[in-house]
Amino acid sequence: MYVYDNYDQAMVDTRVDEFRYQTKRRLEGKLSEEQFRPLRLMNGLYLQLHAYMLRVAIPYGTLNSAQMHALADIAEKYDRGYGHFTTRQNIQYNWIKLEEAPDLLADLAKVEMHAIQTSGNCIRNISSDHFAGAAADELVDPRPYAELLRQWSSFHPEFSYLPRKFKIAVIASDTDRAAMKLHDIGIQIVQSRKGELGAAFYVGGGMGRTPMIAPCIRGFVPLDQLVTYSEACLRVYNRHGRRDNKYKARIKILVHELGAEEYKRQVEEEFEHLLEQGVEPPLAELKRIKTYFEDPAFGDGPKAIDRSDPDFSLWVDRNTVRHKHDAYVSAVISLKPVGGIPGDASSEQMHLIAELAKDYSFDECRVMHTQNVVLPHVKIADLHALWTKLDAAGLGAPNLDTIEDIIACPGLDYCTLANARSIPLAQKISERFAASGKTDALGELKLKISGCINACGHHHAGHIGILGVDKKGIENYQLLLGGSEAQDTALGKITGRGFDEEGIIGAVETVTDIYLDQREDGERFLDTYRRIGMDPFKEALYG
Repeated sequence: MYVYDNYDQAMVDTRVDEFRYQTKRRLEGKLSEEQFRPLRLMNGLYLQLHAYMLRVAIPYGTLNSAQMHALADIAEKYDRGYGHFTTRQNIQYNWIKLEEAPDLLADLAKVEMHAIQTSGNCIRNISSDHFAGAAADELVDPRPYAELLRQWSSFHPEFSYLPRKFKIAVIASDTDRAAMKLHDIGIQIVQSRKGELGAAFYVGGGMGRTPMIAPCIRGFVPLDQLVTYSEACLRVYNRHGRRDNKYKARIKILVHELGAEEYKRQVEEEFEHLLEQGVEPPLAELKRIKTYFEDPAFGDGPKAIDRSDPDFSLWVDRNTVRHKHDAYVSAVISLKPVGGIPGDASSEQMHLIAELAKDYSFDECRVMHTQNVVLPHVKIADLHALWTKLDAAGLGAPNLDTIEDIIACPGLDYCTLANARSIPLAQKISERFAASGKTDALGELKLKISGCINACGHHHAGHIGILGVDKKGIENYQLLLGGSEAQDTALGKITGRGFDEEGIIGAVETVTDIYLDQREDGERFLDTYRRIGMDPFKEALYG
């Protein structure tokens, strides 16, 4: 994984000192909250319902054990003993005291971490495939390119005050595990017929109150021009993006209103202008970065798994993923125990994950887009020992990509924007289906819950999505079906009128019963929905 050089460290340390002074002035009353707000947001500090929340950047989700230990220590020292891992591959702390925030950032800086550009109208944390560098189906490891974009975008003077926040994802396989087409810019590393590597650019995706799937505006950009083309995309957005209406300020609105072809024309024109200006592709820096992402020293070992323990065998089937080396797998650590809060991990669990990463995965772990954690390189010979330790710590739930593997935002329990609670709903649904025994029969079924239209729980992209709304002061929930954030990206459709909390739980069970009754051999929920359409589900729900 990438290691800071002197410039990186100086940049982060300087920002900590700057924010310490800004915080001191706020506490002394020399800055009003209105004046302080943009300053704290530049450092990932939000004011939520009950306290400040700090969002820490984890570029493309990659951590070493020292960093995970530090995150655990921060949870103990500055929060209430836990952290919340997000769909942006970040971690959030929900109970931060303003006077302690600068010390927290200083502790992060000691392990090459920060909270810079995790908020505000700038380029946010660059995300990627959580199986990058381990996946059997990828062309190359996409993380060096994500790191190059991180360095380019950090404190970029032209893009520090964009019309709205901006999110970029980079993948390198045909299997999309990062919701790439639902980002402002989604980049897929591809191979031409001549065997050359390049990047396909998808621009103008996003969720929120106006969900859109990004169109492909260019199918192949040479990799040494990836940053330059990204800059052209941002320049056109920065030039024309709405600044008078935050609801119409995202790049998806610009691409939609201009039309993909006209947006592409302007980007190509800007791209040619940049090349004519002699913008140098950062080949030397890319070469330097790549040295930090070379494969670890994989060893040989058994390729077969002893399945004599049925509980272990179930976990292997659900929570391990094929690795590019046949003596290894990627092992997913579920942060979704039955009745638990999706994405939450205690400080004790984070310390354990750090130790397991060091002992079993070449000192590396990844935060997943699905609010879980993965050890990317685990020897098959070590799997049972790993699972035993996870299971003892409440981290061995065998539920990857099942209805119990729920994505949920913090909702009305914490967020000032939310209309309804997400966490209790997720807990009750996981308990209902664990007790019913239907999880295995349902197979792959992705359920996502958002507490408001901002869609931090990605409800639009759930096979089953739930959106919390305010109905005359009462929490109400809309049900959506048919979404997908994978390579077959689709936006879910609302079934009809909403439900109260107990009603939405029953509605989810009704929908799954229709699927079990109507599916044909080998069909996932999404396949059956696409074949039979919405009508059978609406009939069962509303009569």
